[in-house]
Amino acid sequence: MVSSTVNDIPYLLDQIEGTLRSFGYSPWLSAKGTIPVDPDLSNFDNCLRAVGDCDLFFCIITPAYGSGKEEKDGFSITHREILEAIRLDKPRWFVCHQHVMTARSLLNDLSYDGVSLRGPDGRKKLSLKANPAILKDLKTIDMLEAATREDVKVIADRTGNWVQPYVNDKDVLTYLATQFGEPKRIEAMLEDRAKRNAAGTTSKAKGGGNAEAAAAPVVKGVLDSDAEGKAE
Repeated sequence: MVSSTVNDIPYLLDQIEGTLRSFGYSPWLSAKGTIPVDPDLSNFDNCLRAVGDCDLFFCIITPAYGSGKEEKDGFSITHREILEAIRLDKPRWFVCHQHVMTARSLLNDLSYDGVSLRGPDGRKKLSLKANPAILKDLKTIDMLEAATREDVKVIADRTGNWVQPYVNDKDVLTYLATQFGEPKRIEAMLEDRAKRNAAGTTSKAKGGGNAEAAAAPVVKGVLDSDAEGKAE
């Protein structure tokens, strides 16, 4: 599944979709109409369900935040997709525009009236002017910090937290090709991941832990000729 804002990067999304298809994946992008839709669900719920159903999660954090919100000051759907992918511990990859990373670093080094501007609590008193030039919403920094797992205080315990900076479309496509250009490596990774999860569940059951925890199924046919993998 490819998760991102849409209106600011349409040409990049075209290239990402084409690149993933050339590697043998079946990419899910809401902008392209390739996400399976249940008519009984809302647009937001369909997108969040896709996060749960996909095999791989690739997210682009841009300086735009996205207009898809259920409430005026609520999280955008892209932001919610990130949080859902983390909650479900999906295999995930992130790229983030350098503007977002630089803005975060700058604010982390600043204070106002003796109060640090670091983190969501520090930024909550800030606001952007109308039609800002660099970041469209300060919550883009929240998205970055969710992806880097700033909520996990012990750095050594953070996993799935690699976020690759990018400046232009070429940077994104280079990272995409590096990570997904060897489909057999991805399939082996998924199978190994499923075995580790299954072993962890078995260990919990033997030790009197939560025996109801379901092991992640081994992914079969993710990249074979008859069943393409999902990677929106």
